[in-house]
Amino acid sequence: MGIFNNIFGDKSEKETKPEKKSYLNWIPLTSLEQLEMIKKESEIGAVLIFKHSTRCGISSMVIKQFEKLFSEEHENLKVYYLDLLNYRDVSDEVGYKFQVMHQSPQLIVVRNGVSVYDASHYEITQTDLSRFM
Repeated sequence: MGIFNNIFGDKSEKETKPEKKSYLNWIPLTSLEQLEMIKKESEIGAVLIFKHSTRCGISSMVIKQFEKLFSEEHENLKVYYLDLLNYRDVSDEVGYKFQVMHQSPQLIVVRNGVSVYDASHYEITQTDLSRFM
């Protein structure tokens, strides 16, 4: 049965593998009022905004790779998740308030009320999160 387990996998092995701990704690960004909160929070430390399109294949791949960038040292980073299709008005205001051109997917880092870094598409996966600690 070894060959079949190699091809189809052994469910008991999959079930006993420990689940990898996630060090990324998404904060849903769903209202315009939260943008003022983000500006205030950014006075204490960097705040990240991840703009994601749920209909875009590239965005789906990038968000998975972005999540893998997080290790224990990054678990205190504030990261807001913006579903730009459902919250288009919030997405538009993010661009206006932080003076960044709309892209998707997009990572925006806010410090002291202004955008200090932004990246889009696969450039996001090359981001050194430690520089925002």
